[in-house]
Amino acid sequence: MKVYLVGGAVRDCLLGLPAGDRDYVVVGETPESMLAAGFKPVGKDFPVFLHPDTGEEYALARTERKSGRGYRGFVVDADPSVSLEDDLGRRDFTINAIARDESDGRLVDPYGGARDLQARVLRHVGPAFVEDPLRVLRAARFMARFQPHGFTVAAETMALMRQMAESGELSALVAERVWQELRRALTCAAPAAFVRTLHDAGALAAVLPEVEALYGVPQRPEYHPEVDTGVHTEMVLAQAAKLAPGDDLIGFAALTHDLGKALTPAELLPRHHKHEQAGLEPLAALCARLKVPTEHRLLAEAVCREHLIVHRFDELRPRSVYELIARCDGFRNPKRIEQMTLACEADKRGRLGLEDTHYPQGAALREALRAALSVRAGDLAPGLSGPAVGEAMRRARIEAIAVVIKAAKDSAGP
Repeated sequence: MKVYLVGGAVRDCLLGLPAGDRDYVVVGETPESMLAAGFKPVGKDFPVFLHPDTGEEYALARTERKSGRGYRGFVVDADPSVSLEDDLGRRDFTINAIARDESDGRLVDPYGGARDLQARVLRHVGPAFVEDPLRVLRAARFMARFQPHGFTVAAETMALMRQMAESGELSALVAERVWQELRRALTCAAPAAFVRTLHDAGALAAVLPEVEALYGVPQRPEYHPEVDTGVHTEMVLAQAAKLAPGDDLIGFAALTHDLGKALTPAELLPRHHKHEQAGLEPLAALCARLKVPTEHRLLAEAVCREHLIVHRFDELRPRSVYELIARCDGFRNPKRIEQMTLACEADKRGRLGLEDTHYPQGAALREALRAALSVRAGDLAPGLSGPAVGEAMRRARIEAIAVVIKAAKDSAGP
């Protein structure tokens, strides 16, 4: 049995990065011979097997032929005559089309993937790249992961991505796959590169039109020296990745916090009065279309609706702070307040020249929540029942918040 390690494990090894899952290609075998060797079949669309001892995936070498619209419109050929080079030739990028012979460690690199790794270039393998619209999103996600390592998209690959966007082929992508790629990109070190790559390819309008609409929308330069709302969104994503690495919940809230600015009437620009409330409608549309998980949606709604209020925390009265926490369900879900403050801090820092801005509002809101949660039913006056208990708890929590706010103001001095 001729076995080769392929794909990401080889790529990451050559880059000196920790390798993830190990995938193998088997050449010259059939489903019957794999079963006879004790492998367990798991593939539905093409022959994939699990190793009887390690549980790792072994796929028969295969080719693919376009047969319909979308990323599923392919006919797979896994005949024993399919060579390793044929199998590598169907892959998306040259850096993923490198194999290592498991018998002697020799690299098989017919498409120059090692050279592109050295040059830090993301380049498509061949013209069949255009047959799978999901590859546009994968290119953007790889940039979200590898841009910090100096990677750029090859000019000819970007040209093909633009061609695919113009063809309308991206409309065939199902919501679950779009969300899957977006969510994975939001866990990467440079999620802003995902958005920028799609924008540059003319593909962002097809998958995230609510975000694409932010580009070219001006903001007041005294608050946003970067001016362009799309650029601001990228900067907020970058800050979110620094403040909460790998957290796709906070990343999604950062991505969608300013969607309402795209709806500001032209005559009001560059001001964006009540853009927080205006953003809830496009956010709801985006979440419904991509079937975004409830937890992501609820945090994004809270950040969209409340981020300006959090920025003005030092102007709030204790009762307003209590109501802010209650609106965000923070008493039952304190973690949401923590996540919201980090997304708001990313918003404040995601501005040109303000990346290192101090953000005491976040710590102040978290401390106010801690104080409010420290109030227990046993602290209340005895003999209360029914609604009176809830009202007494509310008043006690507001008083606890007031103590925190007063202490913060006293420590700040005149």
